[in-house]
Amino acid sequence: MKHMKPFHWLAIVLVLGALTLSGCKTEHRFVKKTAFKDMDKIVITFAGPVDEAWATNTANYSVYEEPDPDIVLTPKEATLSPDRTKVTLTFPEALNTGEAHILSMTDILSEGKHLGPALLTVKKLYLGVLFTLLLGAALINNFVFTKYIGLCVFFGTSQKRSTAIGMGITFTIVIVFAAMMAWALYQFVLKPFQLTFLNIVVFIGLVSLSVQGVDTILRKVNPMLFKAFGVYLVLVIANCIAIAVPLMLADNEYNAWESLMLALGAGVGFLIALFLMACAREKLELANVPPTFKGLPIAFVTAGLFALAFLGFSGMSIY
Repeated sequence: MKHMKPFHWLAIVLVLGALTLSGCKTEHRFVKKTAFKDMDKIVITFAGPVDEAWATNTANYSVYEEPDPDIVLTPKEATLSPDRTKVTLTFPEALNTGEAHILSMTDILSEGKHLGPALLTVKKLYLGVLFTLLLGAALINNFVFTKYIGLCVFFGTSQKRSTAIGMGITFTIVIVFAAMMAWALYQFVLKPFQLTFLNIVVFIGLVSLSVQGVDTILRKVNPMLFKAFGVYLVLVIANCIAIAVPLMLADNEYNAWESLMLALGAGVGFLIALFLMACAREKLELANVPPTFKGLPIAFVTAGLFALAFLGFSGMSIY
């Protein structure tokens, strides 16, 4: 073990992390995998062939959402693949794939052998959930164009592309740092001691502390970067998104990975919004805009058009 090279350790850590995130373990030795398919199907993959009579009998299966065990869902059809290793359960109505489902099966029959009943958990691949949070916060539920949060800083720093990029990068760094601190404080202090009524006050303080921390670190570590970003750091405190993200983490009870993805997505989404708006406003400076609409009025009109475009992502399901 002591002769292992550093990249060997890195490979081991990555593999273990992937296994942890993917949740590849199942609760029955003969069941390899369970997964949602489309919006009304569940696919069960077995380690070997199962008896057709047992597999196609819908009475052998029952499903319910993990939070609502009293509402039992019965499949209307069960089909077996030609190699007899996959069963597809089709339900009469669309399933709520956002929640984990508990699948109960009676005594499994394989080649005439009884392998016992199974109680399985069906849920989305966790890496897919994380990717959905990241992309959802950046595009589908962009805080600026769909929730209209942080508009004061958005309009104030989107006049030039260089300013927009600087503000966007600075904000992303601060929001990730502040959100992770807020998650840790909420989970280990505020929630256990029933102090959640202090969420807003504490999170505002954390955002200010994060801004000050990033300011101090940049000042010492990279003075050039501090000069480039320093003017934008104070503006981050006035950005409503910086307080909205920690409140969402607490309200939805996200874990550390989910909190990181949401915060990173919010920062990237704000950067995208700033960059798009800055590109448009630079061109508007050369356009023949009526005097009444010059400046901030035409900026509001442009932002409204961007918001209409981003509403096209509404309801999109990534995973």
